[in-house]
Amino acid sequence: MRVLLVPDTNNEAAVAAAVEAATWCGANGLEPVLATADAEACGLASFGVPAREIGEPSLVVALGGDGTILKAFHVVGDTASPILGVKFGRLGFLSGATPERMREAMTAALAGEVSIEARATLRVEVIMDGRNAGTYRALNEVVLSRGTSGRVVALSVLIDGHRVCDFRGDGVVVATATGSTAYALSAGGPVLAPGLGGMVVVPLAPHTLRSRPLVTGQADTVEVELADPRRADACIAVDGETLPCRRAIERVIVSRGEHDVLLAKLDGRDFYETVAEEFFGGR
Repeated sequence: MRVLLVPDTNNEAAVAAAVEAATWCGANGLEPVLATADAEACGLASFGVPAREIGEPSLVVALGGDGTILKAFHVVGDTASPILGVKFGRLGFLSGATPERMREAMTAALAGEVSIEARATLRVEVIMDGRNAGTYRALNEVVLSRGTSGRVVALSVLIDGHRVCDFRGDGVVVATATGSTAYALSAGGPVLAPGLGGMVVVPLAPHTLRSRPLVTGQADTVEVELADPRRADACIAVDGETLPCRRAIERVIVSRGEHDVLLAKLDGRDFYETVAEEFFGGR
């Protein structure tokens, strides 16, 4: 069985855990691998493989915070590999185990003795010059926002072809239920239960008193159109990674992704318990 380790290479504890996990895998007849850059950063160069050769691991272990789980999601692509998050970061909405129980959680996950949460993803299509300039996947969100010029952007939001609102502002966030506790929350959006398959659409600093967040159905398609693409100088970011914007973005089309992400959890906290602890200071 192949186990992919995805550490937060800026976190010393996570790096040490990657070394421990690789040693444990080897001692138990498993094949530990890391993406080449991660392997070198952890002093595990012999376990490094190029991204194209990772394949479909039996288990993906993300060692860090929720951002590391996002990193793992983008490393494995459209595979059905479950992702086990071991919490070394500040937020742990997606994590399935604590560092103290890492080995126990890996053993249980490989034996199929953990709970699996299916989380919706996004399919993001970017239109430039009237053509598809790229299609991307997101677990958290896609953000269309003003570029380096600092100009506000004038945009329209359409849902299933129906024009819902027009406004000027800093941009808009379209997020999954998973991403509702990230940028969308900071921008004033609601917290969505993780089982919801729809999206939340949150305007960023809208220059109006009439703009409100929207929650869509899971089969809906959200389109964001720019009124004046070249003047807008807008940029787009997917799960926090800004894409090259060499041409003017005209439109972004967002729908539910074809494949969900599978999160493995040994004894993960209840979602509402996590919300209470992380955002309201517990009880």
